[in-house]
Amino acid sequence: MAVKRININDFLELAKTHLVIDVRSPSEYAYAHIPNAHSMPLFTDEERKVVGTAYKQLSRENAIKFGLDYFGPKMRKMVEEVEKLSKVSDNEPHTTKTILVHCWRGGMRSGAISWLLDLYGFQVFTLEGGYKAYRNWTLQQFEKPFNFKIIGGFTGSGKTPLLYGLKKNNQAIIDLEGLANHKGSALGGIGQNPQPSQEMFENLLGMELVRYDETTPIYLEDESQRIGNMQIPMAMWHNMRKSLVYFIDIPFEERLDYLTKEYGNLVKQELVTAIMRIQKRLGGLETKNAINFLLENNPKESFRILLKYYDKWYEKGLYNRENPEELIKKIESQVVDNEINTDILMSNIK
Repeated sequence: MAVKRININDFLELAKTHLVIDVRSPSEYAYAHIPNAHSMPLFTDEERKVVGTAYKQLSRENAIKFGLDYFGPKMRKMVEEVEKLSKVSDNEPHTTKTILVHCWRGGMRSGAISWLLDLYGFQVFTLEGGYKAYRNWTLQQFEKPFNFKIIGGFTGSGKTPLLYGLKKNNQAIIDLEGLANHKGSALGGIGQNPQPSQEMFENLLGMELVRYDETTPIYLEDESQRIGNMQIPMAMWHNMRKSLVYFIDIPFEERLDYLTKEYGNLVKQELVTAIMRIQKRLGGLETKNAINFLLENNPKESFRILLKYYDKWYEKGLYNRENPEELIKKIESQVVDNEINTDILMSNIK
């Protein structure tokens, strides 16, 4: 067998069913990587720095010698780790396993580990152009004219559960807030896992998009361009703003009750900190009142202030589209109930 170099499309197709090994340094991987790739760094961050310095200040040959010093003692452990990761069954010999390997540009790091794994008996494919080629592919996904359909509604309308209600009805969805680990509002990061890097968010989003062709209706929530610290890529954002919006219109008090149940038991100090972040836009007096209601164990009145604020800003953004009268389809509902509202929505999209 011999190591084969393949392009990004073939690489991602094989990655659906085969093990992907990312041999970049731990910090490179931690910042962003191909979703589901396993980290197996050829060098630690410090070793990579030493090799890189040798390459720049001494010569390519000296850098390779330093690299071999680091690589040699790791060879057996790397083979055993790949063997363990790739093992499908006790009866299947490792020689039938296909392994995909990449580094940053498809150079010496992936070349070294691919050589080792090929020598041991794996069928090895490396990514032409490395992770950089994958990033270029990812950015291209956001330029495609996908057929987005937007689920709109004021804060507290239960839009995220509605998305999953559509999914149960065999509709294509992408949960942007789930990918971003943030629910969108000032309170949206409370109780969530840390947000990924912007680059990792884009990688996750690109892999979601590629699951669908450009004619398939894909349902997304109506978001501002920023979700916490994440930015929806500009080309995709413009596409979303030109897409049909199914706006589920639910009475204020119903949404307020829903928000109070959803957020009312969160840690007070975290809620106060979140409210302080929007102080300039909320205004000094309303900020003070919202915080005082929280401290007095009256979250409902605190959220009433916040909900009025978000309704005002959401409505402004809703109609700040070209031809909003053609793009916004209002759907009335009296309750925040996912089963009822999914049925209402399904009757309007068929």
